[in-house]
Amino acid sequence: MRNNILYGLGAAVILLLVRDINLIAGFPQEASQGAIFKIIFFHVPMAITAMLCSSVALIASVMFLITRNFKYDAVAVAVTEVGLAFLLGNLVTGSIWARIIWGVWWAWDVRLTSALVCWLLYAGYLMLRRAIEEPTQRAVFAACFSIFAFIDVPIVYLSIRLFRTQHPGPVFFTSNGSFPPDWTAAIFGPLGTLMALMMLATVLTVIRLSQEDSQRELDSLRRMAHAM
Repeated sequence: MRNNILYGLGAAVILLLVRDINLIAGFPQEASQGAIFKIIFFHVPMAITAMLCSSVALIASVMFLITRNFKYDAVAVAVTEVGLAFLLGNLVTGSIWARIIWGVWWAWDVRLTSALVCWLLYAGYLMLRRAIEEPTQRAVFAACFSIFAFIDVPIVYLSIRLFRTQHPGPVFFTSNGSFPPDWTAAIFGPLGTLMALMMLATVLTVIRLSQEDSQRELDSLRRMAHAM
């Protein structure tokens, strides 16, 4: 049953992405930036999806520390890995965009730097997990580190609002924004790229959760074999 749901969600993601890419290709070029501006239709949703994954990881980590239920630990590591992939996609698309508009692949701007620090923190979370073999200790340390890493998430979000940066200011849902309604719907609408990427993140997280469950069973069998 779960596999059928995953297949259905996966098919829906593919259809949505095909539909969105075709729709976005038909939009006119942005007046000042040209065709490269259309990268925003995936750049922004990737960032939002990554932040949502970080939020879920935060909640799961807190719940593990409260309950000591390893299912929350499994959710935390699964969603962190998925969120890390989406944040990497955000950084890569941002670098491509910067190369065309700014003439450089990278600028040590507050938004870019804080996003890179966020990626490094969550990558460190995964490295920490690999460095600790004892399951309970690993889960506790990882949960604490996940909570610490989340501190950078609101910094990334607020950076272009609190600081004057090279990165453009917010254009969505602000009095200064001037994004056409149909373009906004292509990202935030019920059939937009944000919904497609969130569905993709859900599918990947569920797949990663099943792998984590299998790994925990193998670890349990290995410990039993060593005890014998």
